[in-house]
Amino acid sequence: MSYQITVQPSGASYSAEPDETLLDAALRQGLSMPYGCKDGACGACKGTVQSGTVDLGRYQAHALTAEDIAAGKVLFCCARPTSDLSIENRQMIRMGDIQVKVMPARVEKLDKVAPDVIELHLRLPASEKFQFYAGQYIDFLLKDGKQRSYSLASAPEKEGVLELHIRHVPGGLFTDQVFGTMKVKDILRFEGPHGGFFLREESSKPVILLASGTGFAPIKSIVEHALAQGSSRPLHIYWGCRKQSDLYMNALPEDWAGKYPHIQYTPVLSEPEAGWTGRTGFVHQAVIADYPSLAGHQVYACGAPVMIDAARKDFLAQCALPEEEFYSDAFTFSAPGK
Repeated sequence: MSYQITVQPSGASYSAEPDETLLDAALRQGLSMPYGCKDGACGACKGTVQSGTVDLGRYQAHALTAEDIAAGKVLFCCARPTSDLSIENRQMIRMGDIQVKVMPARVEKLDKVAPDVIELHLRLPASEKFQFYAGQYIDFLLKDGKQRSYSLASAPEKEGVLELHIRHVPGGLFTDQVFGTMKVKDILRFEGPHGGFFLREESSKPVILLASGTGFAPIKSIVEHALAQGSSRPLHIYWGCRKQSDLYMNALPEDWAGKYPHIQYTPVLSEPEAGWTGRTGFVHQAVIADYPSLAGHQVYACGAPVMIDAARKDFLAQCALPEEEFYSDAFTFSAPGK
């Protein structure tokens, strides 16, 4: 038997089988909510069960704490229904014409933009059309059924080519290949698009775009899409890295900020070398210093889970950011060789 899932406050509903997660059931029926790892590790899909019962599934304690569980919180990527449910998710939307596909792609460019970051360009088949929302990601399909997820750095308007920013994880099954043996004209297979991290264009609120490391990739996609659409919505980009060389595309957001009055850019270094005159410290704290109130903003944060967790907690507690206006994509890494 299937269970009926009612989503509040929209009143939307969908069905879920006992053996599928609430997230998988929603995606199967063309609904999307914020999610990231789909493995109970990042917390991006956390929400509230208002009535009914669930099996919480396998999750990591830092992503779903005992306090969360006591408050009725679950991770939609792990929880399976054991009755009809009413859940709260203010960010669930219908995906429209976006279809998840499995496709081949040919490596067109491998550009080492930092000692540990490669800008990878993939050429899609001329006969295939690939649609996605700016900010989403794809899964590379590897041998033995393994997958690796990477955000798209190119805008949807750039047809035929996908851009990704790959950071080297020593011992990583996929990144060792990218930095070692991969060459132009190699064929890769991927599935996508995936993810609920993309710009909500129905809103006119000013936007804070918060990135750490290669979390800049989906932020780049979002900005380039907004520019292609002629949007004048205020965008303030904050990019946090350890040292200056980690700002591997620093000239690009500087150029945006110089050309467009509605775009601001603030790089922040946590371990700056001598000579750095810019902002220092934790990147989300730079946002708090600049925006004591985020009550009228949306925030899109992408990068390390520790940054996203701190930003969510502090923005809600200190800056009055509405919880439903915080969108995130946490980058989690597989253990080397797995």
